[in-house]
Amino acid sequence: MLLKTHSNFNLECGTDEAGRGCLAGPVTAAAVILPKSFKNSLLNDSKKLSENKREFLKPIIENDALHFGVAHVFQEEIDTINILNASILAMHKSIAELNTTPEFIIVDGNKFKPYKNIPFETIIKGDCKYLSIAAASILAKTYRDLYMNSIHEEYPMYNWRQNKGYPTKEHREAIKKYGITKYHRKTFRLLTEQLKLDL
Repeated sequence: MLLKTHSNFNLECGTDEAGRGCLAGPVTAAAVILPKSFKNSLLNDSKKLSENKREFLKPIIENDALHFGVAHVFQEEIDTINILNASILAMHKSIAELNTTPEFIIVDGNKFKPYKNIPFETIIKGDCKYLSIAAASILAKTYRDLYMNSIHEEYPMYNWRQNKGYPTKEHREAIKKYGITKYHRKTFRLLTEQLKLDL
């Protein structure tokens, strides 16, 4: 059973990101403030839930949350500032999308940078421990998936609808065959052999 809050603040915001390990597309983050009365036995880390369950929970979270925000940081910026900084930037942007200023921020993982001097705590596996971080992980994942499904139409040969830009064997084979697109992260190791030179 996930815990409700980490602090005693009423406006405690959970934040998480999705798409950090992908070869293409944005890293997407969400921030969620849930009411103290919120209950949902199905809610868990998005990686532990099926796509159907995530899609089922998305409107419940959006409807029941006191406030939520979602933000993408796209591949060009990821290539410029690196994926760790891009992930933190996406979380900052998602918090900025909230209709209020949180009193405390809980972050999934162990890396974060201060946001507007609001106290925060990083929590490893926070998406398995706290409802608001789990809710943020679901919104980040479902919004990112929606974006990847939309760009799939432009480049169906990479099958982003299925792999969402993650480094699957099929995705790497498509990169080998067709090259890269404007959506690929150029600073990532897109192919296992790409460091070998034919001299």
